[in-house]
Amino acid sequence: VYCCFVVILHLVDGRRFQDAKDLCQAVVNRIGLFNRRSLDLVAAKVYYYWSWANECCGTMDSIRSPLLHLLRTATLRHDATGQEVVLNLLLRNYLHYNLYDQAEKLRSKTEMPESRSNQQYGRYLYYLGRIRAIQLEYTSAKDALMQAERKAPQFAVGFRIEVCKWTTLVRLLLGEIPERAIFCQKGLVQALMPYFEITQAVRLGDLALFHAAVEKYQKSFEKDKTLNLINRLRRNVIRTGLRRINLSYSRISLADVATKLCLGLTDDAACLVAKAIRDGGIEATLDYDTQCMQSKEIQDVYSTQEPQGAFHSRISFCLDTYNEAVRAMRYTPDAHKKGLESAEDRKERLQQEQELAKHIAEEDEEDF
Repeated sequence: VYCCFVVILHLVDGRRFQDAKDLCQAVVNRIGLFNRRSLDLVAAKVYYYWSWANECCGTMDSIRSPLLHLLRTATLRHDATGQEVVLNLLLRNYLHYNLYDQAEKLRSKTEMPESRSNQQYGRYLYYLGRIRAIQLEYTSAKDALMQAERKAPQFAVGFRIEVCKWTTLVRLLLGEIPERAIFCQKGLVQALMPYFEITQAVRLGDLALFHAAVEKYQKSFEKDKTLNLINRLRRNVIRTGLRRINLSYSRISLADVATKLCLGLTDDAACLVAKAIRDGGIEATLDYDTQCMQSKEIQDVYSTQEPQGAFHSRISFCLDTYNEAVRAMRYTPDAHKKGLESAEDRKERLQQEQELAKHIAEEDEEDF
């Protein structure tokens, strides 16, 4: 099996994915004939390259059932390495075909083993963040993606790029603006340029700039499978533009609002302004008689509950980071038992203590 694995690596390096796929299938069938723990690590590597070869050949759907069978087998055999690898491969398989509901069902009914590796857990968090983002659970998605970003090794540039793309969009959907330093990291500048322009458009609240960036990089967004999230950002761009208008003007007509936001009709502007007021995005009133938006006096943010909420979220983040660090610590099996004496040693110690007590008692009788 190990010799075949070396040949698989050679075929993959030579981009002979069809040959690698056929050889991986034969090796997987061979591994299924054995139940040896010494094969677990090599088998997990073979499963990974088997999925990769099928992905490059466009036949990932053909290995979904075998992967489910391998996950069940690894769980029954308490094969932690195989279990975490196959689970991530299945999640990747589902997300490749946009089967987010099935991926969530699998994730909810399966748990990562406690003795998981840091790299595999980072991948799991990345897939979990993508699922949560599509399901509109942006807060959970942000937590999962940021943990995945922290666990990513520095040399894993491709993985860090993918995580940064999704983290940027999720933070924008939450109303946050990512720092410029995120887009200036070494090796990530060119890959994150489309998302940097989207961030600039959202920050300025410029709907025309947003549409121009989406049209310019539409193929890149479709390849990254993030176009759905980017289309959701249109509402955030409009809300940011409304907030800037609200801060700049004490009173403005809806026609001017529609012009500044590049909206076609005044009725659309009235609906958007009314919704922003209802959601608490802006502090203003809408006068339908004069078709104007009247801004209210800006309230001191420190007199509200917002600072307390921000402080609470930071404390929760620090506690989660501490708990994850504690769980990530690894100890050798039965390490706590090294200082404990065996049954034979205990029996011998008790016997020596009895003999010593008997000897002391005899000496006391002689002295008396």
